[in-house]
Amino acid sequence: MGKPTGFMDYSRQAAKAASPKERIGNFNEFHTPLSKEGQQAQGARCMACGVPFCQSGMEIMGMVSGCPLHNLVPEWNDLIYTGNWEQAYSRLVKTNNFPEFTARVCPALCEAACTCGHYGDAVTIKENEYGIIENAYQEGYAKARPPKVRTGKTVAVVGSGPAGLAAADQLNKRGHQVTVYERDSRIGGLLMYGIPNMKLEKHVVDRKINIMKEEGVEFVTGADVGKNLKAAKLLEEYDRVVLACGAKKPRDIKVPGRDAKGIYFAVDFLAATTKSLLDSGLEDKKYTSAKGKKVVVIGGGDTGNDCVGTSIRHGACSVTQLEMMQKAPDLRAEGNPWPQWPKICKTDYGQEEAIALFGKDPRVYQTTVKEFIKDKSGKLCGLVTVKLESKKDGKDGRMVMAEVAGSEQKMDADLVLIAAGFLGTEKYVADAFGIALDERANVKTEKGKYETGVKNVFTAGDMHRGQSLVVWAIREGREAARAVDESLMGYTNLGA
Repeated sequence: MGKPTGFMDYSRQAAKAASPKERIGNFNEFHTPLSKEGQQAQGARCMACGVPFCQSGMEIMGMVSGCPLHNLVPEWNDLIYTGNWEQAYSRLVKTNNFPEFTARVCPALCEAACTCGHYGDAVTIKENEYGIIENAYQEGYAKARPPKVRTGKTVAVVGSGPAGLAAADQLNKRGHQVTVYERDSRIGGLLMYGIPNMKLEKHVVDRKINIMKEEGVEFVTGADVGKNLKAAKLLEEYDRVVLACGAKKPRDIKVPGRDAKGIYFAVDFLAATTKSLLDSGLEDKKYTSAKGKKVVVIGGGDTGNDCVGTSIRHGACSVTQLEMMQKAPDLRAEGNPWPQWPKICKTDYGQEEAIALFGKDPRVYQTTVKEFIKDKSGKLCGLVTVKLESKKDGKDGRMVMAEVAGSEQKMDADLVLIAAGFLGTEKYVADAFGIALDERANVKTEKGKYETGVKNVFTAGDMHRGQSLVVWAIREGREAARAVDESLMGYTNLGA
């Protein structure tokens, strides 16, 4: 464990963030990590609980508590406390292929389940993870380790997001020859274009991709399976195929005026900004700019918050975020005890920036759009909102959000970004392989399995489980790799 009295001797110290008004001037990551010694003191706070909920990844009351990857958190907390950074790295990568990603973008389910957080402040698990992986790169032991023996088996992975990369990394370590196909111009999928730079700078993604290349993984960009690359070709040339194409079909807002010019899906808005930023530092103008505009973001969650932060960096003159649900409590309710995931109101970086810049929280709760208003030229100029309230559905008794009669209001808007979630995989990929989808538009498999109804074709990630977290995508990729390996070799020695 860490220091036996560490949780009493040391207070929680987190990485310092740049002030909102300072950081909105660029798209860079904005936290300054603790010193090595400071991080070791934070490792000392770990209690090495008899039951370490931080690594459990178990479901409690419909919500996951602890890390889905079952990271060996108490072990590497103790190792950094004692200064054994290389051993800490060895334990960290035993369960997590990409700690450089999760240490930046994971919501830290581990910390929410930390026993220290029951009556006080949780251990800085996520930042300890960051310290371990970044130190490993700095010291040179997070380096390429190509497999010593090749099996002669070949695997195609379609999609280079976290699930596809995890599957590819595991299968390559096993000795199979892996080729990853990506339809975009850069490798990384969601990591590259779905997550803004201020949360994950793209040189971090490229750094890991280059190591995977050194280890023997091949990458092909501009390959859109079902369009410019035939599924039959992959099935013919490879022993197995893993589909990890995400759940990129966005949920739309189908109300009058939807055809107005100036309404975009959040994922397209964010991806275009990142691509332009990487290609030209935004000089090519090949993105939808929020500069000088009154922006309305429809939807909460991480994507909605990313739209708020990105719009502010563009130079929006105002940003409003509409959320259908009521505001969560500021403190845990009695019916939401530890170690359940805390259902409390969180103010993320984009909302912090809006408060600092505009003087108020951008979120408007229990509100949705009833109509988009357009001018004579068809351009968006406003919208009509309506308040919502929770009511029992008369048909089956379920609680639903219903409109409050007479609560309509008009709101000015030049740009609307729809961040209302996703409805499953894009059907053309499934159709190309003849794969069935379930009622949620995810690829259909047996429960807990990864093989599809088409021989030698497997699936993983959001395409399999629906829209979820990066940490879940990595777990899915690892588990799919085990299934593929077992089907190829008759057994598997890959870690889950």
